[in-house]
Amino acid sequence: MKKIVLLAFLVASGLTVQSCGSEKKDSTERAEEMNEKKVDDKMTSVSEDGAEFAVKAASGGMLEVAAGKMAEEKGMSQAVKDFGAMLVKDHTKANDELKSIATSKNINLPSTMGEEQQKHIDELAKLSGKEFDKKFVDMMADDHEDDMDLFEKASKDLKDPDLKSFATQTASVIKGHLERVTTLKQDMK
Repeated sequence: MKKIVLLAFLVASGLTVQSCGSEKKDSTERAEEMNEKKVDDKMTSVSEDGAEFAVKAASGGMLEVAAGKMAEEKGMSQAVKDFGAMLVKDHTKANDELKSIATSKNINLPSTMGEEQQKHIDELAKLSGKEFDKKFVDMMADDHEDDMDLFEKASKDLKDPDLKSFATQTASVIKGHLERVTTLKQDMK
């Protein structure tokens, strides 16, 4: 009996030590690691910067589609619902275009949004009514400002012509979203 308890304890200890050593990575981190290896092994013509941009753009696009769908369902004001629908339509189109480019360039994209983006969606899911509308608008204003920085930088700095063109075209869509959400935010004051 003592041998069985001791053996069970040793197995449990081994599993605990093993699990402590392996950090759980989200989909964006896994995609970034795979792309780094592809760049190092010359399995893609895209630079590491290009691959990183694609991963960030994909994760951000997933956030905006998920938040947009939530706004369509939970939004209290028609303006928030309409903005949510615009996000779903425009970012689904951009996400599909990015997937096509990534496939042609052998770039791995995340299958789910990153942990940080998921936290934002989880926060929104807990809210309703005017509280939801305000948080959604604030979040999308901040998010689209960050996106503008990312996409404008990519449209200037990226070497890959397809990713650069995608960044330039999508930046103009994001600019329109930012203008719209800024107006929504001002109307809520």
